[in-house]
Amino acid sequence: MIRLVPARLVRTDQLYSGAPYAYAAVAPAGSLVFTAGACPIDQNGTVTDPGDYAAQTRQVVANLRAALAAAGAELTDVLKTTVYVASSDRAELLSVWEVVHAAFGGHDAPSTLLGVTTLGYAGQLVEIEAVALTGGSDELTAQDDGFG
Repeated sequence: MIRLVPARLVRTDQLYSGAPYAYAAVAPAGSLVFTAGACPIDQNGTVTDPGDYAAQTRQVVANLRAALAAAGAELTDVLKTTVYVASSDRAELLSVWEVVHAAFGGHDAPSTLLGVTTLGYAGQLVEIEAVALTGGSDELTAQDDGFG
């Protein structure tokens, strides 16, 4: 049995201390998960909540949770996110960030928030991709792969 330690979120006094996220994350040895961009689409492939940034963000987070769970991870295993918002309006970007930040709670992993011109689906306003570590702090059984 190998016990994986959770990712260590890194902060420093040399950077702005008011940022609502860590500046970096250090992963112990383990399996990384790279998600595709989670989109605000339902199981039928329909973009949900046209024109509503916050509601689309809630759907995106729900879809991200599902993708992570399928890979053996959860939001608290996320090492970094990139949040894309189809807007140049700072208020809309911040409304999206508030939903994302609330979903992650105290696990304020590093994140990049970007305003972009357009996203892949008609009517899509938000997309989030993530990098996570599978297993978190649970005990995992390692196969003998000859590396010790």
